[in-house]
Amino acid sequence: MNSEVKKKSNFREILKFLSTIVSWTVFTLLMLVMAALVYYFIAVRIYVAKGSGHEPKFSLYTIITPSMTPNINVYDVVIDVKVDKPEDIKINDVITFNSSIPGVHGGTITHRVIAVSKDADGNYHYRTKGDYNLVDDGVDVDFNSIVGKVALRIPQLGRAQAFLATKAGWLICVLVPALYVIIKDILKIIRLKSDKGNGKFSKFLNRPLISFKKRKLLPYTPKEESTDHPIISKEEISKQINQNKEIYFEDACCMAIDNFNPQNFYLTTNGIVIYYQQYDIAPYSSGIRTFEIKQ
Repeated sequence: MNSEVKKKSNFREILKFLSTIVSWTVFTLLMLVMAALVYYFIAVRIYVAKGSGHEPKFSLYTIITPSMTPNINVYDVVIDVKVDKPEDIKINDVITFNSSIPGVHGGTITHRVIAVSKDADGNYHYRTKGDYNLVDDGVDVDFNSIVGKVALRIPQLGRAQAFLATKAGWLICVLVPALYVIIKDILKIIRLKSDKGNGKFSKFLNRPLISFKKRKLLPYTPKEESTDHPIISKEEISKQINQNKEIYFEDACCMAIDNFNPQNFYLTTNGIVIYYQQYDIAPYSSGIRTFEIKQ
């Protein structure tokens, strides 16, 4: 029995460790994307202000047609890197260029290079085609019309861009953070006034909610004989766990005593409410579990 419990505990700790790695990885990627966007917009402003010779080293485009399906789909975002030499563009490269195709003249297209030619004056020309299209574009692309070569594809990022372009997207991005700051400041003011008046609301605001205290990744080893903690009763906790035991770990009753953090409780008019973090006594999906012990 102890061996099974230890394996479950080790598995939970591994999940915690992996979730931390994933969270930091996602955060790092988001920061890199944000830094790239800031650089890009600054570079574009410099290019607009100073003109040729100050083009940004890369550019971003959202795909709006299915001509490159299935390799590049609608709402994918492609990152193009500026190409300095025409000979650096090879057959099978995907490029973004300013189109001279009838019906799309002046627009920007991202297609694949299927042929490269060179005229008597040494100028390069490129024939392109969408992967999904049955025929090529019918018009050669000059090197001066090429914006860049696709270096990276970010799937479906364009959906977020499209949403942010709507009123609802702007409201969520602007109003939600603003409301959070306003509500936080209001609560601070209420807390200060309540402290001066020594009111009950101050105690409510200052009660502990969730502990974010870091814990060491140690395997769980249950005690042979779990006893009651001065604050909690094993009998009462076990009673409440058994009322909905399918959401808890098999050995949750013993773990409730062994994993109890004396800081994780607050007082109510009826008694004491204690709480456990995810993985303490139940899977992560069960959330933070609370127990009211009436006095």
